[in-house]
Amino acid sequence: MFTRIFGKPKQETNALATLDKLNETLEMLEKKEKVLLKKAAAEVERAKEFTRAKNKRAAIQCLKRKRLYEQQIEQLGNFQLRIHDQMIMLEGAKATTETVDALRTGAAAMKAMQKATNIDDVDKTMDEINEQTENMKQIQEALSTPMGAAADFDEDELEAELEELEGAELEEQLLQPATTAPAAPVRVPAGGRQPARKVEDDDDELAELQREMAL
Repeated sequence: MFTRIFGKPKQETNALATLDKLNETLEMLEKKEKVLLKKAAAEVERAKEFTRAKNKRAAIQCLKRKRLYEQQIEQLGNFQLRIHDQMIMLEGAKATTETVDALRTGAAAMKAMQKATNIDDVDKTMDEINEQTENMKQIQEALSTPMGAAADFDEDELEAELEELEGAELEEQLLQPATTAPAAPVRVPAGGRQPARKVEDDDDELAELQREMAL
């Protein structure tokens, strides 16, 4: 356990140091490749000059040196590819190692949590919760049960009394008199007002009737 704990930083440090070394080597090879490319281009220019000067032998020597430079350039290219491949593999291995280590840590944490939370303890806790819930229901039911005089009331009798009240209310509504209809309007002849003579005759008849009743 302690080896794994103290070995991880050292392993990670070694991986980072290796990557740095590979990067330095890659930069060195790229610089050499640029130098060789310049030398090869220079040999081509010299070969052209010797060709114009009709010095075929010297021109061929320049081309041979150019070929040697090109071979070295190709070799350096292969070296760079190998280094790139090594860097990719090392970075992948580093990521894999970190992933595995993270998974291992997670598994250890999960195992510790499972040890701290035993299934028997969980069942016991759930039983206690259910028991407390049932007790609370019983307490609430006991508190909501009528006591004293209210407990003696018969629900059926109360419902029957309520039905009687509703029937009496309906009967009272049915027995109420209908609204008095409005009086019919008095028709007036088409000619206009009633004659004044007719009104005077009615007054006389009313006065006569009052005198007779007084006697």
